[in-house]
Amino acid sequence: MSMLKQRENSIRKIDWRIFIILIPGLLYIAAFTFYPMAKMLIMSFFNWKIGYQQVSNFVGLANYKNVLTDQIARRALLNTVAYAVVTVPLQIIFGLFVAVLINGIKKFSVSFRLAYYLPVITSWVVVALLFRYIFNNQGLLNYFLSDIIKVVNKPVGWLSTRWSALFAAMLLGIWKGVGWNMVIFLAALQSVPKEYYEAASIDGLNGRQQFFYITLPCIRGTILFALVMLCIGAFNTYTPIAVLTGGNPAHQTEVVLTWMYFQTFNAMGKMGYSAALSIIIASIIILTTVLIFITFARKKGD
Repeated sequence: MSMLKQRENSIRKIDWRIFIILIPGLLYIAAFTFYPMAKMLIMSFFNWKIGYQQVSNFVGLANYKNVLTDQIARRALLNTVAYAVVTVPLQIIFGLFVAVLINGIKKFSVSFRLAYYLPVITSWVVVALLFRYIFNNQGLLNYFLSDIIKVVNKPVGWLSTRWSALFAAMLLGIWKGVGWNMVIFLAALQSVPKEYYEAASIDGLNGRQQFFYITLPCIRGTILFALVMLCIGAFNTYTPIAVLTGGNPAHQTEVVLTWMYFQTFNAMGKMGYSAALSIIIASIIILTTVLIFITFARKKGD
């Protein structure tokens, strides 16, 4: 009995020590995560403005109605969804393709990893400025098209129209994200047991069949992780649009975060409107993540 009591006392002491260690982290999360989220939810029901004369009248669901009926907000959401639909699958496909190639070579694999990962560690602002230099009216792409191969007579306004500017932003997002996916998938590929491939070779499966019947099922969890993280990142894209176009022309290239920033700091400080927009986008992200998990769970069950 005495031994059991001593063991129980020691467990209780350990539990208290663990709790004490967790207190700083819990306070940090409460102060910088849960409190801002709760504050933002409260602000979404008020006519909350920043400025010389701050107004915070309760307006109920008026901010949500304004967001849902705002034509520019709907366009920004459509642009964001289009950005996610294009960039997320292509980042996964190209990242997995590069990871498979690097995993199959022995020489210079470190050099290839560094080359593909270099855009990931480069600042978003720097690469966005580089792409703006490439796609602007007097940029490198127009110089190549008009002066080198001479297929156009005058500069093309790549950043002056909605979909061409979004195409440039999508290209930037894909180029910058391939390296991150490559590292994630490369780690997953190296964890697949080699015995599976040896047994498949004995059974007569070629490389393509081994990829679809062994590789993909074994890295299923990694694909799910990458898909969820990339979807969240796509809905939170800001820097490419802010640097390339700033939402212009006439707010045609706005995405959710650039429009939220404009409403907060450039349009009379509409904090309530921006808070409601952020709640709606957070709900869409949560719903998208749940649907992805449900879809993967069903396929695994099949």
